[in-house]
Amino acid sequence: MKFKILAAVSVMIISTSAAAQDRQVEIRVGQSTEKAQPEASQYQSVPVSERRIVKMMPENTIVQLSPLQEITSKRIDVGDKVAFAVVSDVVEGGSVVIPRGSTVQGSISWKTGRAIGGKSGKFEVTFDNVAVRGKRYAMRGQHRQEGRGNTVGALLGSIIISGRSAVMLPGDLVNAFTAVPIPYEI
Repeated sequence: MKFKILAAVSVMIISTSAAAQDRQVEIRVGQSTEKAQPEASQYQSVPVSERRIVKMMPENTIVQLSPLQEITSKRIDVGDKVAFAVVSDVVEGGSVVIPRGSTVQGSISWKTGRAIGGKSGKFEVTFDNVAVRGKRYAMRGQHRQEGRGNTVGALLGSIIISGRSAVMLPGDLVNAFTAVPIPYEI
C-alpha cells in the first residue's frame, strides 16, 4: 500500500516538474514511465551578451521640432503635408529612443489668408507621425502660426493695406507629443 501511494506521489511530482520544464510526460499503467525529450534544435540558447531588453517610452513624451523648409500661408492649402525634424535626442532611461534628425510628418489642418484691413494670414499644423529606425509612430499636437497684423492699416481702415502672411522657417521651434508608446532596447 505504501509503495502504491509513494508511486502515485512520485508520478505527480514527475509530471508537475516536467510540465514546468515544457516537456511531455506519458504514463502507462503497468509499464515504465517514459519522458519525451524535446529535440536540441527546438531550443537555442542565446549568449548573455546578445540578449536585448525591450522597454517602452511612454506616450505623451514631448518632442521638440523644427520645420525642414519654409512654410508660408501664401503657398499652402489645407491637407498639404509638411516635414519637420526632431531638434534633439529624446532620451528615456539612458537610451536614445528618438534620435536627433528623425523626421516628423505634419499636415496643414486649417488656414486663412491675409486680408484687407490689416488682418494677417494664419495656419495650423497637426503632427501625424515620427519615423524611428524605419518605423512610423503616431504623434499628436498642433501648432498655430500667425502672421503679424498691420495695425496701421487696421486703424486707418484702409482698403489698400493688408496684413502679413504667416511664416515658419527652419530653426523655429515647436513642440509635439508621442501618441503611442515607442519601444527601445537597452
